[in-house]
Amino acid sequence: MPPRGLFLQNVIAIIWDFDKTLSPQYMQAPLFRAYGVDEQQFWAEVKGLPDYYRRAGIHVPQDTCYLGHLLTYVKEGLMPGLCNQRLHELGAEIEFFPGVLELFDRLNEVLVEPEFREGDLRLEHYVVSTGLAEMIRGSGIAGRLAGIWASEFIESPALPGFDPGQTPQAGSLTQIAGFLDNTTKTRAIFEINKGVNRHPEINVNDMIPEEDRRVPVRNMIYVADGPSDIPSFSVIRKHGGLAFAVYEADSEDQFAQVVELQRTGRVDDYGPAEYGAGSQTDKWLRLHVRKIAERIMAERRRALESRVGAGPRHVVE
Repeated sequence: MPPRGLFLQNVIAIIWDFDKTLSPQYMQAPLFRAYGVDEQQFWAEVKGLPDYYRRAGIHVPQDTCYLGHLLTYVKEGLMPGLCNQRLHELGAEIEFFPGVLELFDRLNEVLVEPEFREGDLRLEHYVVSTGLAEMIRGSGIAGRLAGIWASEFIESPALPGFDPGQTPQAGSLTQIAGFLDNTTKTRAIFEINKGVNRHPEINVNDMIPEEDRRVPVRNMIYVADGPSDIPSFSVIRKHGGLAFAVYEADSEDQFAQVVELQRTGRVDDYGPAEYGAGSQTDKWLRLHVRKIAERIMAERRRALESRVGAGPRHVVE
């Protein structure tokens, strides 16, 4: 029997980081290749931007200042004509860890069992990233996602006195439309929680009782690769969800990093970014999707028992 709230609360959500979690590269790698830009030099420049601008009394955050630097490359002719459509096209060249796409299908299969089907349980995958939304939309994983939270660009900005009824003109990227950093990723968690992505009339700041939220956080699993995701790990675990850290199997430094995340209570568990059938990470994720589904069904049975009074029975002597 479903809850009495606005939503059935029948959704299990897996929220994925992107770079170094689903893909072994930064997603911008195809972009740099396409324009002949030295990737290492670009990221070295980005690393130096906070100190550079600080000399002018300007604070820029380390995890998002690369967006402005990309626009500088466009403006200076190093990425001529770069537009959202081109980002979308280049997204098709993003590489994934082996087994990622098949894992999504196997996870969905967990809920095909008769009890879960009868309960109309559903699994939704989301990407929450500081990367580029348009590249993710063009990637091979896009069709398996229920939503994407990431950074976006404007091509032709609205001029003073613009007509709100007009459609913006296409052109090269000129402005940042919106961005996610490692702290504001947590906002995406609550938007998924409250159903903002499915019901635009709901605002993330609206007061909504737990029983009226679309996806309870306890029905979420957050998968990411490192310390930059600690704010999201913390929010998920604080509200009863599960946090899982991945690492590249051949990296001792990354392994030590995720071990420390578990030791300090940041994550529930960790595993290598190996997603093939039967891998540790595959088994952990399938197991816990099943456990969440079983818990949802058990809660429904208890709710049914508490609301239905037993009728009279014949006494057998």
